[in-house]
Amino acid sequence: MLLQSIHQQMAQGVSTGCSDDSTARRMWWAALETLQETLLKNEEAPAGIWLAAPLPALYAPQLLNCLQGWVWAPEALGALTSPSTSLLPPDLSRARQSHAGTTHSSYTSTFRRLPLHESDSHDPLLVVITAKVQIALALHGGSSQRQLLMRSEPETLGSVLGLIEQRLKLDAPDQALALHQALEALGPLESSSALGQTFWPSLAVRLASMAPTVTLQASTSATAHSHQQPQTTSEQGSAANKADEELSLLEAIAHEVRTPLSTIRTLIRSLLRRNDLPETAIKRLQMIDTECSEQIDRFGLIFQAAELQRQPEGPSVLAQTDLGRMISLLTPSWEQQLQRRGIELSLSIASNLPSVLSDPSRLEPMLGGLVDRCSRGLPSGSQLLLTLQPAGARLKLQLHGQSPAERGEAVASPEPIAQLGPVLSWNPDTGSLQLSQTATRRLLARLGGRLTQRRDRGLTVFFPLAPHC
Repeated sequence: MLLQSIHQQMAQGVSTGCSDDSTARRMWWAALETLQETLLKNEEAPAGIWLAAPLPALYAPQLLNCLQGWVWAPEALGALTSPSTSLLPPDLSRARQSHAGTTHSSYTSTFRRLPLHESDSHDPLLVVITAKVQIALALHGGSSQRQLLMRSEPETLGSVLGLIEQRLKLDAPDQALALHQALEALGPLESSSALGQTFWPSLAVRLASMAPTVTLQASTSATAHSHQQPQTTSEQGSAANKADEELSLLEAIAHEVRTPLSTIRTLIRSLLRRNDLPETAIKRLQMIDTECSEQIDRFGLIFQAAELQRQPEGPSVLAQTDLGRMISLLTPSWEQQLQRRGIELSLSIASNLPSVLSDPSRLEPMLGGLVDRCSRGLPSGSQLLLTLQPAGARLKLQLHGQSPAERGEAVASPEPIAQLGPVLSWNPDTGSLQLSQTATRRLLARLGGRLTQRRDRGLTVFFPLAPHC
């Protein structure tokens, strides 16, 4: 019952909530994103601890890599993690962080799984303690009184950690000592009791940028009559509001797709840590992991495009980027992705290429999006050609897809495309959904690239060369 006591301790002095469970859980996911952004902004590689129930709550790789964790999870999930070494494995299919010099073998994260009893609350809980940020998050309340709790006061956090230590002494006394030692290793903490002054406004902004639900409302005859002869300014305002609502809905859908996929991927990677899995099962799990990663990146780009269309950002901060090396590191995952669809990837990268100006962290998923864009409508037996070569003061990246019937021909037939607003387009023949040319151009412009769409199944992107030091 100690986990319930933690929720009750956090709820002391807080007014009763008034939300339903769906709204509260949306706030929970937004709070996790806000917290992880806060942690990464305050400390590049924060050292510290995190404790969660009933499932892992943190998912940012940079945080999982450097924070020590404990997770209370149902016994039914015991097959997914080893009680003694519950590790999130390295990314088996992606080249993330490799271009920054981090190897897969060193890019791991650790947490200890502990049993969640039947009498325990299944409401989510997360406690994070670093030298600069100390915070506890939880959902609390009955069916119509749900609320998100956030506490950062030293007194409350001290009580919460005391209850957690009591629970650890019951479940795993050695881990209670490990927690105590981890907290001592942090040294003096900078109190973050004023964290709420920035956390809640940031959370509100994130929630405001999302469409929480889809509501269908029948219009009355009076309402319909009142809109029969609107003013010109009203028409313009209505059109703008409708476009904004559509973009908000698209952001929400992209978010809702990525959230369960991220959870599935985390559980799959935990399962892959087992040593007794047959080779066939490992291959299938790796395929699921790869597909989840591809769709997370794909819908991440859709989310960014909708966000950029609705709320344009300021000037980008670009840095030197070794584009040739990045493409070489990403090639194995692209080949794996294309081979599943029977498509051959052919590379032609010039040697000794100079660096370009871009944003490496955003460019990596964008390149994957370009590969997906140029190959999605291709049938099995096709070929995707990728070339990178100098072009004056720029590097020229070209992608060109050819179907089996078109291989050997000079020009491939263009793919039929229908626009779905400013962000999405689709192929009526195949039903394939992708970013529109306008949205792709805007995203690439943010990364320093200039897109030229070819008339056939291909595109060209020019990246500016980085100045010599």
